Amino acid sequence: MPTDHYHVLGLPRTATPDDIKKAYRKLARKHHPDLNPDNAEAKKKFQEINEANEVLSDPESRKKYDRYGDQWKHAEQFEQAKREQGTRPQTGTSGGTPFGAGGMDEEDLFSSMFGGGRGRAVKFRGPDYQTELRLDMDAAYRSHKQTLNVNGRPIRITVPAGVENEQSIRIPGQGGPGANGGPNGDLFLTFIVAPHPRFKRVGGDLYLTQDLDLSTALLGGGITVDTMDGKVKLKVSPETQNGTKVKLKGKGFPVYKEEGRFGDLYVTYNVKLPTGLSDREKELIRELANIRNTASA
Repeated sequence: MPTDHYHVLGLPRTATPDDIKKAYRKLARKHHPDLNPDNAEAKKKFQEINEANEVLSDPESRKKYDRYGDQWKHAEQFEQAKREQGTRPQTGTSGGTPFGAGGMDEEDLFSSMFGGGRGRAVKFRGPDYQTELRLDMDAAYRSHKQTLNVNGRPIRITVPAGVENEQSIRIPGQGGPGANGGPNGDLFLTFIVAPHPRFKRVGGDLYLTQDLDLSTALLGGGITVDTMDGKVKLKVSPETQNGTKVKLKGKGFPVYKEEGRFGDLYVTYNVKLPTGLSDREKELIRELANIRNTASA
């Protein structure tokens, strides 16, 4: 027997949005699983309370529920079927104003769609669901599994490596249930990938700014830089200029759905000038300047 959402919250159908909010908060506190550990009945009641609030607190879903009851999720399908019936020639009446073939009125049409009426029930595809999954760039770098909670139902998915920010994918059959044996709808999942504190991502390529001390920039040497997959050593050429960019091939982000293919990592050197110079250091710099001025004279 279908659950009456109004009855679950202890409210009449004339309840105001404020009434619904107050009733939900009161009952949710009373039946919360944290306050009722190992109480299966309280857990079930808590789920019913949340479902009732989810439906009745939204004006559009409440309107559909008030009209169609436990079949409210199929309201759009029913309305579409009604429109299709209304475009067919009317051949008679059935206890009211005729609007469809065979004189089928609204009650007959609803019964034919969802069972219990004359004729064979029509199969209808379930509604599609949409949800978001938030990831950091480290998580988006590797394929991994996650469990989503969609409309109170856990769904185990594989997040492919290389997903882009705001990219959406379709997961067939994980949407709402169909009616009368019809297929489930689909789940449309949008990824929200947060920026990385060090790397800038453009498609499959990554960009990194790497500080370089003055002596290494002038004389050359070896440094260690970060990549998304660990650290690598780089050889710096003597007399490297500020803003010099080097490319590390294949050290960027994985390319979506292309196993083993990666973008590139571009490292831009930021030469850091020393501060807090000692008198001796200043003396040496002046000496160097004099040498260069003499050489260029």
